[in-house]
Order: sequence, then structure tokens, then C-alpha cells
Amino acid sequence: MKQDSRQLRLGILGCGPISQVAHFDAAKKARNVELTAICDLADDLRERMAALHQPRFTYRDFDEMLVGDQIDAVLIGVADQFHVSLALKAIAAGKHVLVEKPLGVTIEECEELSRRARTSNLTCQTGNNRRFDPGIAFARDFVRQQLGQILSLKAWYWDSIYRYTMTDNLQPVPVTSALAVRPEGNPKADKRRYFMLTHASHLVDTARWLGGDIVSVRARLSERFGAFCWYVEVEFANGALGHIDLTIPVRGDFEEGFHIQGEHGSVKGQVFLPWYHKTSVVECFSAKDRQYHRPMGEDAYTYKLQLESFADVILNGVPQRGATVEDGTAALRALVAIARSVETGERTRLTDVSGGV
Repeated sequence: MKQDSRQLRLGILGCGPISQVAHFDAAKKARNVELTAICDLADDLRERMAALHQPRFTYRDFDEMLVGDQIDAVLIGVADQFHVSLALKAIAAGKHVLVEKPLGVTIEECEELSRRARTSNLTCQTGNNRRFDPGIAFARDFVRQQLGQILSLKAWYWDSIYRYTMTDNLQPVPVTSALAVRPEGNPKADKRRYFMLTHASHLVDTARWLGGDIVSVRARLSERFGAFCWYVEVEFANGALGHIDLTIPVRGDFEEGFHIQGEHGSVKGQVFLPWYHKTSVVECFSAKDRQYHRPMGEDAYTYKLQLESFADVILNGVPQRGATVEDGTAALRALVAIARSVETGERTRLTDVSGGV
């Protein structure tokens, strides 16, 4: 791997599952990032991760990691409920921030983070790694440059009952600690809320990135035999109609994808679990030449590409391609609107909602 001469000195907060399966390795492989520091309150977990990944510094206390100039930026990979408060600390300390999705758990806290980020002159990014899938990025460019007006967008995310049969063979054996800090209660116990924050945050961001801002939603939810299915009608600001479908778990293979119909062509995409590091199969049909166009052979390590893009913004002033905190706030607002629409049975405008899922 060829390394850039300038490196973003990154501190990763949180040594839990997402850092173990994605961020530590991505930071070590990124061409323009140095895994400079790691931080976790759990001594045993932090020490094991430090021995494995060899950062220059380790910290038990987040405030201590933020002091001084040992690091330039922080990646926050802890429980959703802690994202905003810790991101605000990092911004106050003058550090650039990459926050795992979802950005937060309430609209109000996300808006506060967005306000602070705008006045900080720092790069603040939400960790929607799907934007760095080369196939989805190819589709985005085609939509913007060739598709013309969008007529409709359909997107779906079906997690499989057999998912961990597949992913357990791809990911490192997780290391846990009884000393790990967790939110009050068990966030995974409320499956409606957990699935929305964990999985629908991907689905909504992809729909927004490809289709544009969402104005309103009308959602229905069916719960049967331990499975959850959200069907959501979407109204986009550009006049396009949409439909998104979150179903967990399906009795079949994992599926994530999208179909877009437009003025000068159409797009269809099949997205794979990110742990395969496999480019989405995307076909963009152009009415201009009556041919399908698709990318092949691209690097699809989305977590690594996400970090490289984040570092390029900071080090080289490259325009930000990743999700901004405003994008993260808008995505959460859409999730809250979906939850409210399920409760009322009515179409819900995103500007009318508050609170959390």
C-alpha cells in the first residue's frame, strides 16, 4: 500500500465491535491516515487492542486524549447515545470529528452538534460508509450528470436471519469486556428503535444521497413471527416519488438495493454486506447511447475509503463527499418522521417532528 507523505493523526474512541471489525484495520490500511491513539475506559479491552494494533498512544480518559496536539482528528465509535456529547467535546478541543452513524438519537442534539460544527471551522462527518461503495458513488454521479429529472426511487434493506452465519466467518473474533461502558438499559431490547437507528440510517442516507432531500413520509409497520417490515412512501423535495422498505430479518439472503427511474435513463443497484469489500453491482442505462454502464474492479473497502476521504478534506482541502452533520441530522429527522407516521397512520412532514425514534 502506497502511503501519502502527509498523514492524518487519528485517535479512535471506543474499542468495541465496530472498531474491532472495521475502524482499526481501515485506519491502518488507509493511505493518508496514521492510527495514532486509541481510547477506552475498559482497561483490559484497551490493552488487548493496543497490543494488536500498536498505536503510538493509549488513553483511558477521552479528555486526556483531546489535550495537546498528538492527534488531529477523532473517530467516535461508541454507543449511539454517547455520540453527540463526545463529538461536542472533540470540537471544543479543536479536533476534527468522524462520528459513527446514526449521528445521534434525538433531532435536537443533532441540531446542536450541527450548529457547533458550522462555527468551528472543523471537518465533521457522519459515518455513512455506503457513500464510499464505488458502485453507489458511480450511480450518484450518473444521476447527477446524465439522468435528468428523477421520476421515482425505490430502495430496500433486508437483513437476513442467516446474516451472522456469513459475517462471523469474515470478521475477527470479537473481544469483549465486563468493564465496557454501556447506555442505561439495553438499547437492543427495543427492536423497533434499534433496527431503525442501526439499519434504516443506512437506507435513508442512501435514498437521500441518490434521490435528494426528503420532504415527507407515510409509513406502515408489520410485526409477525419475530420479523419487522416497514413500508414507507417518500416524497422528495425535487418532486420525485419514492418507496423504501426495511425488513428484518428475511428468511432468505441479505439484500440491499435501489431502482431509480429518470428523464434520460434508469439505475439499478445490488449492494452487498460491507464485510465482503465488494463493489455493488450497479447498472446505469443511458437513453442517449442506449447502453448500460457499470463500474468494475474498484477498491470497495468502504470504511478505509471513508477515512481516506475524511483525511483528504482535512489535509488537502478536497470537497467533502462523506455525509455531513447536516446530512446526519436530516437522516435522523427522516427516521423520527417514519416512527411518528407509524404511530399516527398519517403522512408526516419532516419539518413537523421533534425528539427521537
